Amino acid sequence: MFEVKDLRFRYPKNKEETIKGISFHIQKGEIFGFLGPSGAGKSTTQKLLLKLLNGAEGHITFNGVDIQQLKSTFYESIGVSFEMPIHFTKMTAYENIRFFQDLYEKKADIQELMESVGLWKDKDKLVSEYSKGMKIRLNIVRALINQPDMLFLDEPTNGLDPKNAMILKDMIKAYRDQGGTVFITSHIMSDIDQLCDRVAFIVDGKIVELARPRDLKIRYGKKAITVDYFKEGNKYQAQFDMDEKESKKELSDLILNHEIETIHSGETTLEDIFIQVTGVSLKQSEFNDETNH
Repeated sequence: MFEVKDLRFRYPKNKEETIKGISFHIQKGEIFGFLGPSGAGKSTTQKLLLKLLNGAEGHITFNGVDIQQLKSTFYESIGVSFEMPIHFTKMTAYENIRFFQDLYEKKADIQELMESVGLWKDKDKLVSEYSKGMKIRLNIVRALINQPDMLFLDEPTNGLDPKNAMILKDMIKAYRDQGGTVFITSHIMSDIDQLCDRVAFIVDGKIVELARPRDLKIRYGKKAITVDYFKEGNKYQAQFDMDEKESKKELSDLILNHEIETIHSGETTLEDIFIQVTGVSLKQSEFNDETNH
C-alpha cells in the first residue's frame, strides 16, 4: 500500500533533520504500528504520508504511484482519525457526519457506522454535549464515511472505557479482515499487541526495530520459566532455563512433586521493549506528547 525509501525531512527553522533516512513498507491488508517517544518523528512521518507536509527527500509511493503525482483524489482512498477529536460543536453528530460525507464520492451507510460505535441513538445531540469518549467514537465514524482503502489512526482508544475500546478494536480488526489497511500510532501497548501485524519503532528520526510483535517479544524476552510453588507449607520461587536439558527435567520434577501456584514464561511485553528500544518510559512519552499538544 505504501513504500517509503530513504525518507528525509528537515523543518525550515531546524538545523537537524527530523526524519533521517527511514525506509519501510506497509502491506495491503495489514495493521502497521508506528511507535516511538515524543519528538521521535512519528507525527512528521504520518504527515508526509498524508501529504500534509512537502519538501521531503527520498521516495514515498502509494499503490505503486509516487505520492507527489497524486491529486486530491488520493484522499478518497484514505480515512484519518487524529488523537484530538475535531468537530463542529454547534452541529449535531449526524449533521457533522453528513457535512464531511458530502466531500467524498464514495459514501458509507451513516446509520450502520454510528450504530456500530453506539452513537446512533445520540445522533441528534449537539457535539458540544458529547463526552470525550463519544467524540473519539464519532471521529472513527468520520474516518470511515468514504469507505477508504486505508485508515490512519492516532491513539484511537485513548479516553475510551474498556467496553468501547474493545468495540473499536473489533471494528479495526473487521476492517482489516475485509481487506483494509491500517497505520496506527498509540501509547497503549496492549492495543498494539492485540491489533498489529507488524510494528516499527522510530527513535530520533531513525527506525531502530521493525518486526512482528511476537518476534520482538521472543527476541527481547528470556527463554525461561518461573514457577511459584509450595513445599512443606512454605512458598518458593524457581526459574528454569529452557535452553538447558537438565533445567527442563528439574521443571518437570517440580511440577509433578509439588503444589504449583503460578507459572510464568520469560516472554517480555511490548511496554518493556518500548522502554529498552527508546530509553523512554511510556508515561513520560505520553506526558511529552500531551505537553506538545
